[in-house]
Amino acid sequence: MPRAFIPPPWLSPPLLQTFIAPLLPHRCLSPHLLTVPPLAFAMRRVFPLLAASLLLLLAAASAPVAQGYNITKILAANPEFSTFNHYLTVTHLASEINRRLTITVLAVDNSGMADLLAKHLSVLTLRNVLALHILTDYYGAKKLHQLTGGSTLASSVFQSSGHAPGTTGYINITDHRAGKVTFAAEDSGGASPVSFVKAVKEMPYNISVLQVSTILSSPEAEAPVAAPAPVNLTALMAKKGCKAFADLLLARPDVLQIFQDNLDSGLTVFCPDDAAVKAFAPKYKNLTADGKASLLLYHGMPVYYSPQLLKANNGVVNTLATDGSNKNFNYTVQNDGTDITLKTRIVTATITSTLIDQDPDAVYAIDKVLQPRELFKLAEVVDAPSPAPAGSKKAKHGAKHASPPAPAGGG
Repeated sequence: MPRAFIPPPWLSPPLLQTFIAPLLPHRCLSPHLLTVPPLAFAMRRVFPLLAASLLLLLAAASAPVAQGYNITKILAANPEFSTFNHYLTVTHLASEINRRLTITVLAVDNSGMADLLAKHLSVLTLRNVLALHILTDYYGAKKLHQLTGGSTLASSVFQSSGHAPGTTGYINITDHRAGKVTFAAEDSGGASPVSFVKAVKEMPYNISVLQVSTILSSPEAEAPVAAPAPVNLTALMAKKGCKAFADLLLARPDVLQIFQDNLDSGLTVFCPDDAAVKAFAPKYKNLTADGKASLLLYHGMPVYYSPQLLKANNGVVNTLATDGSNKNFNYTVQNDGTDITLKTRIVTATITSTLIDQDPDAVYAIDKVLQPRELFKLAEVVDAPSPAPAGSKKAKHGAKHASPPAPAGGG
């Protein structure tokens, strides 16, 4: 007769049924008694697995839930930072801040920004200067006055970007007597440090927005930055599996121009691979000229979305085909495990690869042609053997006329 294993009191019946019973051969389903061939076998096989399972459950239960924040909205509540807020958006640093779990922003008021803008730096150089004011750790007002040894060295987004030579992207934070706290770049060149003024917003331990007296001085951050080589969209697509979609754009110079006009300000393109375009060709041929233009524009967004931002932002987004109502020609970006999907009312496409991710532009390959509800009916996709000609709203053919991605009605 097999020996009985009497579970200890801390092993409740639900735990037995959930974790132990499925692991044992010849298991007895009694919630209070498990009979197993040898007791040693049970001890050897069950408890390591049970312990691991319990540890995972405890870790999941105790893991903190990150609070979402939006630096643009935080600063918008403080008009004295309107210029600083504007240039965080222009340089695409706002999205960089929002995607991070822990960050400190050293905000400068409009007067301090006026001194910086008087230097007439390029946008790329401005990005480096402002990136120096974004620290990759959390520093609330309380923490500033509790620095071990009275000082610390903090890394900035400028340092982590790889554009800062050596350690020039680090910031010295010093807590002086009488409660004064100063910040200075490693390569400040002897310039006076800037002073902590006040805490603007604190969300421990996610984001801290602190006002500092003026812009940090850094010759390296202010050094001229060579502009990246211009992106040739169609050549890039043709080389990386999207030649058929590139050919559709080349056949419509007016549409291609809209894509190109958004390259400098920010553009994200989802290009269907050659197999997807080939399968969709009969439906594309049946569209009107305006319908074809709208469909092509539907595959672009007038804003830069890095892979990290796509993974961090689920929701409805607008496209180059969206008009001023912000309620048409949109779709939903959604994360499904490791996959990123684009869902219209008609079809769901999956991003299969990244063709280029070079701020302010990103191009991704997808496995299906995106079909907007404005051009196709669900019944046509499900039931009809071949699509009938579909009407189309006239696409907006003005450069940068589409609204940027934002919550919109419909999907």
